[in-house]
Amino acid sequence: MTEAPAAPTVPDVAPYDALLLVSFGGPEGPDDVVPFLENVTRGRGIPRERLEEVGEHYYLFGGKSPINDQNRAFLDALRADLAEHGIDLPVYWGNRNWDPYLTDTLQQMAADGVQRAACFVTSAYSSWSSCRQYRENLYDAVTSVPDGTPAPRLDKLRHYFNHPGFVAPVVDGVLAALAGLPEGSRIVFVTHSIPDAMADSSGPPEAGGSAYVRQHLDVAQVVADAVAEQTGTRHEHDLVYCSRSGPPQVPWLEPDVNDHLEALAAQGVPGVAVVPVGFVSDHMEVIYDLDTEARETAERLGLPFARAATPGTDPRFVAVVRDLLVERAAVERGVEVTRAFEGEHGVCWDRCPVGCCPNPRAERPALTGVGDETPR
Repeated sequence: MTEAPAAPTVPDVAPYDALLLVSFGGPEGPDDVVPFLENVTRGRGIPRERLEEVGEHYYLFGGKSPINDQNRAFLDALRADLAEHGIDLPVYWGNRNWDPYLTDTLQQMAADGVQRAACFVTSAYSSWSSCRQYRENLYDAVTSVPDGTPAPRLDKLRHYFNHPGFVAPVVDGVLAALAGLPEGSRIVFVTHSIPDAMADSSGPPEAGGSAYVRQHLDVAQVVADAVAEQTGTRHEHDLVYCSRSGPPQVPWLEPDVNDHLEALAAQGVPGVAVVPVGFVSDHMEVIYDLDTEARETAERLGLPFARAATPGTDPRFVAVVRDLLVERAAVERGVEVTRAFEGEHGVCWDRCPVGCCPNPRAERPALTGVGDETPR
């Protein structure tokens, strides 16, 4: 008599009764562009002319950012992945800068009776703008829940820039880009520029700061090594930046991707595979700064150019959320876990240490860090 196969074990996600996707947000039409940019830049002293310049980028694409549609597709894929693995958990979505706003989402979660939610942020690295600011926004959203209604407790899932499920799609994107380029082409990793001071203070103080750049350099090396292993060819690579938006007198991370393409062309580099490693999907910074502006620069220089795909809704990247959710749930239950990562940086912290990625303007309360208290 043949025994029936054992039923697959359903991952335990207790103590969580919900999952929250936290993202940046973006305009959905021309009338949204200016209000959205005002939301993004409020209090930063960004020159008006820079806002108008960035606004024109959106108008080239009908006044619509791709990010909200990408999040909708990611949510569909995520819910399907959770269901396939037997995880029955409601998934919510809230943005920092556009509808659905985090404040509205937290109020809905509270009304639905959510008690504790894990938060997956569509930003993979450490800095004030890519981590701490989201934590501040989570604090603000929880305080918006009406008195008398218990607000959910929130836990932010760890940084995942070096998780194999993020790295593997990036590697595949680089391989596909290189396949159409001349032999000896360069790999140019690109991420969002931030002020030098913000970059210097990113990460835990006891680790010496500069986590934003170190994390990008680490994953770039991991990807370059994987490409070399799979192709048998070692391609030189660089880390460069895009989307600078601050006052000209404030130093930001350099070189800019366009300046770097000029330098590579002058050196006689035969081609470039541009890799938006700082972005999880095709944000405006990707479709304008790289697909439009950088591509035009390369064409003007006669430099063969290919842009690698972002992880987007690749099933391996979607599964990262489930893996981090199950991992963190086990940690919160006091169960020892094996954490997935690649490279030399190692696994990032579950709770941001005190002083991690400080607000460059003024100290503000935040959630999900060591010593953070609930707003009420």
